[in-house]
Amino acid sequence: MRSIRTGVSETESRKDLLGEVGRVVVKIGSSSIMRSQTSISRDFMDSVAEQVARLREMGIEVLIVSSGAIAIGLKAMKVRPKPNEIPIRQAASAVGQGILMKEWSECFQRHGMIVGQVLMTLDNYSDRTEAVNMNNTIESLLKNGVVPIFNENDAVCISEIKFGDNDTLSAIVASRTDADLLIILSDVAGLYNSDPTSNPDAKLVPVVYSIDDVRHMAGDSVSGVGTGGMKTKLNAAQICHDAACSMIIALSKEDQVIYRASTGDDIGTIFVANKGISKKRRWIKSAHPSGRVIIDEGAQKAVLGHRSLLPVGIRDVEGRFNKGDVVEIVCNGVTVAKGIIDYDSTDLKMIKGKHSDEIEFILGYKAHDDAVISENIALIL
Repeated sequence: MRSIRTGVSETESRKDLLGEVGRVVVKIGSSSIMRSQTSISRDFMDSVAEQVARLREMGIEVLIVSSGAIAIGLKAMKVRPKPNEIPIRQAASAVGQGILMKEWSECFQRHGMIVGQVLMTLDNYSDRTEAVNMNNTIESLLKNGVVPIFNENDAVCISEIKFGDNDTLSAIVASRTDADLLIILSDVAGLYNSDPTSNPDAKLVPVVYSIDDVRHMAGDSVSGVGTGGMKTKLNAAQICHDAACSMIIALSKEDQVIYRASTGDDIGTIFVANKGISKKRRWIKSAHPSGRVIIDEGAQKAVLGHRSLLPVGIRDVEGRFNKGDVVEIVCNGVTVAKGIIDYDSTDLKMIKGKHSDEIEFILGYKAHDDAVISENIALIL
């Protein structure tokens, strides 16, 4: 099977698989920062800064996605929340984020660098204007030699507008910033063909081409500190795959792991980049949908054939949304695509099932013949 390798051949080295790397996103989990679950690992954080400095000397830009705010905040507040006690975790995030950034700032300053905090929510990202503005800010930080450090704004997020974990957030950052490589530092050395904690014969999978072929190998988080497991990492790999960005899962305890992974050492598991899809379609796929459009099988065939969605193929409209919002396109209970809608929900309900030449008579105006034009559709299937 070409999608899963047990080693890298002499003619296809890790450097060959990576290609030229000019921009790297590094995701650092809570278990890496809080090594003992009770104290911050300053030695680890200082090592990260030192490796970033080495990469920058080589002309490689580095962006950091850092977890740890909630864990640090809980320790500072001396509280132990119940599993689903959201308010105290949000309060802990508000306390811990400041401490976390202070620690990062001190570490990077020792190596002659400054950092900039970027807090994100899925709600911010789902608004295209805000997403473009955020990208401009990130590019300005990098241009001025600042290392951006991202985290989800847990203090204000609600479950409906959360990325959910920083594996997903890091992949979206990598996708949005056109990174060449995402490195996810983990408490495991990479993807294994079975659970290494229960199977001593489990083997590391060094190279993955097809994510669907390895999903059955994924498990949940076992660190007790973080929120992401291997399943979330494979979802992150899919986002990177769409963005033509390679991804590596590696053990955070490995010496010089960021530098070695970025420069082509055979370390961890690499998910090899594909040719990718456009940045606009990547944004559509990752954006939080404002509603759902239910379509018939004929419309589904058109959408999957990269054609526009016409009102005549729409059976129902769910939710309230405005023109220009992202909606899910659903057939027989399955989301087949997301798209930027050309009519608001009120008007779309009036023209659903109608032919395009009837739109102006029904609404008194016609924005487009299509409900969603083909270039604004991103396939999910």
